[in-house]
Amino acid sequence: MPTALSAEAVQTALKHHPAWAFDADRPAIQRTFRFVDFSTAWAFMSRCALYAEQAQHHPEWSNVWSTVSVTLTTHDCDGVSTLDLDFAAFMDRAADQLGS
Repeated sequence: MPTALSAEAVQTALKHHPAWAFDADRPAIQRTFRFVDFSTAWAFMSRCALYAEQAQHHPEWSNVWSTVSVTLTTHDCDGVSTLDLDFAAFMDRAADQLGS
């Protein structure tokens, strides 16, 4: 079972992912991605869905046209774990590849 990271550890890790924000009340990390159009946003979500299935770790997200809002948290440990940080890094790379 994954282990929740301390708030300090999450904030330190997010220095490498400055577009992500830590919500200590939840606890979770959040980011909004913006793409040029709906198709590109959908392509991003498709890539992330395949990753989520492989990792068996699924995001909370919503999509409105070219915008994808994401919240990552690990429910099994009621906090942010390395699963969330790894997924955030994957999402950052995928978004960069698609021109976010």
